[in-house]
Amino acid sequence: MADTITLTINGKQVTATAGQTLLQVCRAQGIDIPTLCYMEDLFPSGACRMCVVEVEGVRGLVPSCAFPAADGQVVSTHSPRARRARKTIVELLLANHPQECLTCVRSGKCELQTLAQDLGVRECRYEGLRREYPIDASSVSLVRDPEKCILCGRCVRVCEEVQGVAAIDFTNRGFQTVIAPAFNTNLGTTACVNCGQCILVCPTGALREQSSLKEVWDAINDPDKVVIAQVAPAIRATIGEEFGMAPGTRVTGKLAASLRRTGFDLVFDTDVAADLTIMEEGSELVQRLTQGGTLPMITSCSPGWVKYIEHFYPEELEHLSTAKSPHMMLGALLKTYYAEKQGIDPSKIVVVSIMPCTAKKYEAERPELSNDGYKDVDYVLTTRETARLIKLAGIKFENLPDEEFDPAFGIASGAAVIFGATGGVMEAALRTAKFLLTAPAGEVPEQVTSEMLGHVDFSPVRGLEGVKEADVDVNGIALKVAVAHGLMNARILLEQIKNGTSPYHFIEVMGCPGGCIGGGGSPMPTNTEIRKKRMGAIYCEDEALNLRASHDNPLVKQLYSEYLGEPLGEKSHHLLHTHYTKRGL
Repeated sequence: MADTITLTINGKQVTATAGQTLLQVCRAQGIDIPTLCYMEDLFPSGACRMCVVEVEGVRGLVPSCAFPAADGQVVSTHSPRARRARKTIVELLLANHPQECLTCVRSGKCELQTLAQDLGVRECRYEGLRREYPIDASSVSLVRDPEKCILCGRCVRVCEEVQGVAAIDFTNRGFQTVIAPAFNTNLGTTACVNCGQCILVCPTGALREQSSLKEVWDAINDPDKVVIAQVAPAIRATIGEEFGMAPGTRVTGKLAASLRRTGFDLVFDTDVAADLTIMEEGSELVQRLTQGGTLPMITSCSPGWVKYIEHFYPEELEHLSTAKSPHMMLGALLKTYYAEKQGIDPSKIVVVSIMPCTAKKYEAERPELSNDGYKDVDYVLTTRETARLIKLAGIKFENLPDEEFDPAFGIASGAAVIFGATGGVMEAALRTAKFLLTAPAGEVPEQVTSEMLGHVDFSPVRGLEGVKEADVDVNGIALKVAVAHGLMNARILLEQIKNGTSPYHFIEVMGCPGGCIGGGGSPMPTNTEIRKKRMGAIYCEDEALNLRASHDNPLVKQLYSEYLGEPLGEKSHHLLHTHYTKRGL
């Protein structure tokens, strides 16, 4: 059992576990100490000094995020001295910060703004030279505004320590210090993978997504266009937070209703294409297992992950599944199968993907993801952008009645729903693996029984552990599988592949911590506890459905019967698969 210590905080004696920092102890006691540079689960730097407290017998203020709690300490967290120090720090930051809160995308959710309010800053006492930097809008997915940067370093740390990309860092010294790519180049020319995790941790508006709201509004208001929204699985478990609902609130029906009222002609569920992905990707795995092919096979649903391997491990690209991500699959089908069936000119169809992911903005622009001159997907809106769209339309989201997705692409399995959480793609694949290894090529059964599946829940691949693994017996084949989320965890598995020591047959990688429920376009804040609640909502929706296996989806059966033929067939390969690019650094 860990040692217990006793200390006094603000005149009250408390107990804590040896090894904790003062910040951790105080938060456990319900005492809110402000921070700026502190990041959960990463080694504290104590750089910003916002969390300073007084400790009896210690000269000067100490950063509570990095100062260890000790037996017998007497701590004052909000003494006049500590409050003055924090207020002065905020005033100095504001002296070098643009005063445009009313027009900033982070207004109302800006940590600097909140600190100024909480600390009673009503005027800027300090004036001096201001840093001036141009906005960097070179990336398809992200926008950098260095003038709003407060040099907390959180974006640098998440990019390097969590994602292993290191596209940005501190450059120059002193007053000229700025966070930027090497040699102050543009972000769009770097190995940035567009994951947007830097946006999630940025306390101000220094980082934001490239917005497509104007283009989407223009399309909605064009009577000559058929504007179709498709909704990713993670959105139903996250967007409610943008309207004041608790994390983990499922809002599937309200989401469909709000998009319809916003002006979209049709609202479809991307989950249908997630089921289709399982059929294509699963068939590809079976082909590699039974006919010879590159193993382990790695999922390709996460565009940030795909760009990461293109840059950092281009020699291992043959391990990626060639299947497109679900929303690109659905976009391709909407401009071919659906357009033909409904007699719509594909040039009039505008596909808008509602995604938790900033990297999907980049993905939608990839030239490999188009057909007959038409992009598979025209625009991508993040969860945050979609909430703004709904608010701009004057819709009271929380008061809406639940509605269904439009039926043409509105029926999905629970296996597709769990795509939104790390481990979900793997679990969905395992639910269908037994059928794919036993059924004749191209066959889709009329009904799946529990005997065929064995069971549908695979708990070993669930949860927030960085790398998860499982051994699964599928029709006599011992499948060894692994799941990683966050690119530093993916690197562990890639190094095994590179060294020839990987024991796995199938690997799922999600670029963002927690998977899509922690995507770079998600509501703020996004932390470990919130990720857990969102994942819980995803699994609850899965369990509530009668249809829980991808190959039992009647729409998937219909697609193969009427149009695609069979998984990995000529037409499905043309529309639903792609290739990758060796980019290097």
